[in-house]
Amino acid sequence: MADPNFTRRWFVGEGLDIGGKPDPLSLYLPFFPGLKSVRVWDWEDGDAQYLEGLPPESLDFVHSSHCLEHLVDPRQGLKAWFGAIKPGGFLVVTVPDEDLYEQGVFPSTHNRDHKWTFTMLKARSWSDRSINVLEILSDLGPAADVEKVALLNSTFRYDLPRFDQTLTPIGECGIEFVVRKRSAAELETGGLVRQTAQPSPADRRHFNQYRADHAHMKTSAPPFEDESPL
Repeated sequence: MADPNFTRRWFVGEGLDIGGKPDPLSLYLPFFPGLKSVRVWDWEDGDAQYLEGLPPESLDFVHSSHCLEHLVDPRQGLKAWFGAIKPGGFLVVTVPDEDLYEQGVFPSTHNRDHKWTFTMLKARSWSDRSINVLEILSDLGPAADVEKVALLNSTFRYDLPRFDQTLTPIGECGIEFVVRKRSAAELETGGLVRQTAQPSPADRRHFNQYRADHAHMKTSAPPFEDESPL
């Protein structure tokens, strides 16, 4: 929520909340004015690893918090989730970090259904079921534009002995990543394609003034060198 991209870009349009119960994203619609609708996908809808019956490239975003670690094949699941979003859409996922959540013990004693552990990127892990997030994201192919990968540890107590800190009201022990699906034009050109539509005349006056001010600074005397009396 602290990142304005959640309201401005990532949770906009029509989306899917995978494994959303009992705290679905739809409960927080007032916080996301650009969000038109969000459907929850849970046990009764089928295997989240495949999203069978969901049309490809039909959603503006797919969100999942702490579901990927429950899948038999997270790589297959992530590809299915990424395939469900439109070009220009977003995949927003949170998984538990193995060192902050499982804390050196697997199978997990904090959640018996966890089938995998996750880390940002390690050459070696204590877990024989460890997945590097950066590696699994690279498996999504050239259409995957990784916008954010972050360790959610701002409220983690590193001074405590082994304890499931997600039991506390504020405990965070996860890795969050956001991936945008590149458009066909971006894939063809190898980069972001700029919009050709011009902003309004009122906005253009401001942008052009920025440019004029910058050009003036290049030809005027260097700043912060005038020590004459006031």
